[in-house]
Amino acid sequence: MVRAGLTAERVTVAGAELADEVGFEQVTMARVARRLGVKDASLYAHVRSLEDLRGRIALLAADEKTLRIAEATAGRAGKDALVAFADAWREYAREHPGRYAATQTSIRIDPELAAQAPGPRRAVELTYGMLRGYRLAEPDLTDAVRLLRSTFHGFVALEAAGGFAHERSPQQSWVRSLDALHVLLDHWPPSREGDPS
Repeated sequence: MVRAGLTAERVTVAGAELADEVGFEQVTMARVARRLGVKDASLYAHVRSLEDLRGRIALLAADEKTLRIAEATAGRAGKDALVAFADAWREYAREHPGRYAATQTSIRIDPELAAQAPGPRRAVELTYGMLRGYRLAEPDLTDAVRLLRSTFHGFVALEAAGGFAHERSPQQSWVRSLDALHVLLDHWPPSREGDPS
């Protein structure tokens, strides 16, 4: 029998909260059940498996992160948009480390669920839209998206792991990194003829 008030959404939110507390990889059905005060078996009326739950957490986090970035970048262009985008990304990763980790995994997500979740698709649209302010076109747009994602994720992952031991504050380096990215994007090097495609 399905417990009254228990839904797939409630189970997912409980899993996301747990991920932020103990780490995404440490989320188990048993831990989520304990958090909700139910038996493990009760969860399977709402999510099919641990992988299904983790996929749902990833989609929830992607939606939340994308909404935060969209709100931060609304009405901005150029460097203002870049900084707002990057700051929103970093703030989300710092406030929700487990959920953020879920957005960076290659977990298999139910295609039906993925189709209903606007976050991942909207994230791509926001990123490409922000970069069009730098007058980039394909294939440079895709290269720039990969550069930004690598830079933002690399920075927040190292920061979360305590990887910045130098006396200079990570915030100062973050600001300078965004300055440098802006200059690079504004002066994107032309493609060389004969570059591998």
